[in-house]
Amino acid sequence: MSYRQLKTYKSTTIIYDFTVGFCRKYSSYWSTLYPRLSDQMIGAARSAKQNIVEGSSEKTSKKMELKLLGVARASLQELLEDYEDFLRQNNFKQWKKNSPEAEQVRKLVYRPNWSYRSYRPYLSKPDLAANAMICLINQTNYLLDRQINTLREKFLSEGGWTEQMFKERLKRRKKNSKL
Repeated sequence: MSYRQLKTYKSTTIIYDFTVGFCRKYSSYWSTLYPRLSDQMIGAARSAKQNIVEGSSEKTSKKMELKLLGVARASLQELLEDYEDFLRQNNFKQWKKNSPEAEQVRKLVYRPNWSYRSYRPYLSKPDLAANAMICLINQTNYLLDRQINTLREKFLSEGGWTEQMFKERLKRRKKNSKL
């Protein structure tokens, strides 16, 4: 399967595009205190997306894929904290996990033509935008955790490329010694 079909890749692409729009529109809220915050937020969003791409490359070992997915997860956690800080520092309310607003945002992922456009209306107000991304980042973190755990289990049961090559070498040695 191509990385482009992964739900985590699609989600991080939306998060990246939305974060760029958010920073363009609302950086005045922090530009004097933290002039590089926009760059850091955009960088964290991009890092999450790009590490999924790199980790999913056919040439990447399972061990490296696990590492890169972990980096993607850490980048999203950093971005999540930035959005939460934004709400707190500007005296905006953060939605509870099961609030009607959060549930509405979480349902967007199930739309047949789910994309960045699904979230764009939330850019109309800074508190809506930050809360919407908190919801999507939490959903994506959940999916990444599942993806990492599945890959970890597969790695533990089957081994990685190095282990598979070692097993193959042993088979060949055994075969050659019988000749």
